[in-house]
Amino acid sequence: MSAPTPREQHEHHFPTHDGIGLYYRHWPARADARGAVVLIHRGHEHSGRMAHLADELDLPGFDVFAYDMRGHGRSPGTRGDSPSFGTSVRDLQTFIEHLAATHGIETADIVVVAQSVGAVVASTWAHDYAPKIRGLVLASPAFKVKLYVPFARPGLALMRKLRGNFFVNSYVKAKFLTHDPERIASYESDPLITRPISVNILLGLYEAAERVVADASAITLPTQLLISGSDWVVHHAPQHRFFERLAHPRKEKHVLPGFFHDTLGERDRKIAVDHARRFILDLFDRPPEVPSLRDAHHVGFTADESRALAEPLPWYTPHGAYWALTRLGLKVGGLLSRGIALGHATGFDSGSTLDYVYRNQAQGVPAIGTMIDRTYLDSIGWRGIRIRKTHVEALLREAFERVRRRGMPLRVMDVAAGHGRYVLDAVASSGGASESAPESILLRDYSDINVRDGRALIAGRGLDGIARFEQGDAFDRDDLARVSPSPTVAVVSGLYELFPDNDQVARSLEGIAAAVPPGGCLVYTGQPWHPQLELIARALTSHRAGQAWVMRRRTQAEIDQLVEAAGFRKVAQRIDEFGIFTVSLAVRNESA
Repeated sequence: MSAPTPREQHEHHFPTHDGIGLYYRHWPARADARGAVVLIHRGHEHSGRMAHLADELDLPGFDVFAYDMRGHGRSPGTRGDSPSFGTSVRDLQTFIEHLAATHGIETADIVVVAQSVGAVVASTWAHDYAPKIRGLVLASPAFKVKLYVPFARPGLALMRKLRGNFFVNSYVKAKFLTHDPERIASYESDPLITRPISVNILLGLYEAAERVVADASAITLPTQLLISGSDWVVHHAPQHRFFERLAHPRKEKHVLPGFFHDTLGERDRKIAVDHARRFILDLFDRPPEVPSLRDAHHVGFTADESRALAEPLPWYTPHGAYWALTRLGLKVGGLLSRGIALGHATGFDSGSTLDYVYRNQAQGVPAIGTMIDRTYLDSIGWRGIRIRKTHVEALLREAFERVRRRGMPLRVMDVAAGHGRYVLDAVASSGGASESAPESILLRDYSDINVRDGRALIAGRGLDGIARFEQGDAFDRDDLARVSPSPTVAVVSGLYELFPDNDQVARSLEGIAAAVPPGGCLVYTGQPWHPQLELIARALTSHRAGQAWVMRRRTQAEIDQLVEAAGFRKVAQRIDEFGIFTVSLAVRNESA
């Protein structure tokens, strides 16, 4: 390829959520800036391996950025490792926030170009955080790495259980990545190449990739997929499935015959780079297309999924018999396990059940019952619920600080509090006993039981002077709007996930928006994915008169659209490592 005049490169670091400074490169735009391109490198490599694209993309009106992931290149951390795959995904979110705060780059003016493992990081981020960027270019995403050794993945998982985290070296030689002699030579001599990868990250990559491929319909961004036709490193089939499920009408797939895995570093990469350049320019030549998800409860893949789960199964079919036996097993388990019994009595989605899950103290009779209860409390859904609690508390504390910095009175309202434990815990951990304590705390819930137990919890904490618990309907718009005193921090946790109707949720959010003044905050939760949806629908009952607990998932993009339509702007988000529960912080628009 002809080499354009090299761009000027600047080197920086950006702070992550846990205080680690990650290295990044910046090539400023040469003309009036139209937008920005963020490059994400493949596993084992670093941003310098994609630096050639700053020139070869030939986009003078775009700033170009590339960072080194944790444990790679010039970024700190154990080589080839990260606290988790989810941490690496969150680092991308933090980097995008850094570009806005430090370089003035609007999120809507960013295109992410990512390769291999970096493409899985980018697609997981797009699924879990629903960023409103301009689009994605994904080159040979490593949705399924070719391990070649039979049963390698379960074997690695078993060894990790026995040994803890350990490292494996990449089997891939440079000559199987690209046909470009210069790229082969530079790979073999590059001291920043990281050949080991931790088993934690490798298995986390597999888990995230499987989830994202299966649920790619939740990604609502224009996406270009570049597939290397002769890839020795990753399988093609998941890449094609991912593309088929993408929901945005603007999507492209290009299979590049003869290309090895390093798609954007191949000898004939101009073919791939030209595809990417044309796609990026096209995204900026017309207004962004944002599909409306307002009617997703009527039309869409989550509505279809929910309707299918609500269909009864004949008991005489293998599938129906399986779930009938599962329900019977839970009935027996309820005779021994305190948690399962509580779920049967009040609903597995009730405030009483959630408070029991939060306390996380196994109870049962006899000893076998306690063991059953521990297994029940350690299910992936309940583990996610407890992580959600910590995230709610963290973002509530951040909301408290935002309100205090603005000089607004701190008045807290939870519209469906259950027992209110997470709100009271957040207040306590943010200095609730000092002069920074909230002026008022209003907890509301529709359930008589929750109101009774919540009042007891308030009394037990000695918060009667500032906190009160009252009965109220979280979906009554006018009732919420009349709340006095008007809250400056509102929270709605674990409620909207239980109700599929977006009209109902919109009314609730309108009431909250009418109560919260401009500059006030809203902390809200979501459930974009769950691995046990069928178990929940076929075997568990809800708090609504023993009905089956059938949930309609609401993607992160969908709940964010509903919150935005009510007059809030999302500013922060957390998600568990399993990708199940999200917690977001939004600020009431000043124009309200």
